[in-house]
Amino acid sequence: MAREPIEQSSGAIAADQADQAMPWFEHQVRVHPQQTDYAGVVWHGAYVGWLEEARLEALEAVGIPYGAIVAAGCDLPVVTLNLHYHMPLRLGEVAVVRSRPTETRGVRWRWQQRIESRDRQVQYLSAELTLTPVDRATGRVMRRPPAPVQDLLHRLQRFGETSA
Repeated sequence: MAREPIEQSSGAIAADQADQAMPWFEHQVRVHPQQTDYAGVVWHGAYVGWLEEARLEALEAVGIPYGAIVAAGCDLPVVTLNLHYHMPLRLGEVAVVRSRPTETRGVRWRWQQRIESRDRQVQYLSAELTLTPVDRATGRVMRRPPAPVQDLLHRLQRFGETSA
């Protein structure tokens, strides 16, 4: 099997013409042996790691490293996660994880994510999830997130407005 070249992740951003909500942040991944079962099919839990990796890259793309959020005393744990597996990925394949925040309601920050082929012809997985800011010291939900988290939300919102 010939190896497909993987492009360096650059936090590429794409907008669907049919869907003018928030643009998608794109992050490429390659399937490695430790992410597969004995038949070379991606283990179901590996997809969750790729989703997390892509969200962190999306935050970096708008200038907020996750470390700044942690340094402000905040974590953003996943509190709900819905996955739909469409087609399995296999050893050596390259895919694109597309991510975007969809809405913020109170302390809930919803995201939509997809894992697709680079040409967008095959959808491997779709996901919807919710993050909630939590105080690292107390473990309690933060009703008013610290400034870096609020700044992040505003940057993503402004980015969506200027990209649409």
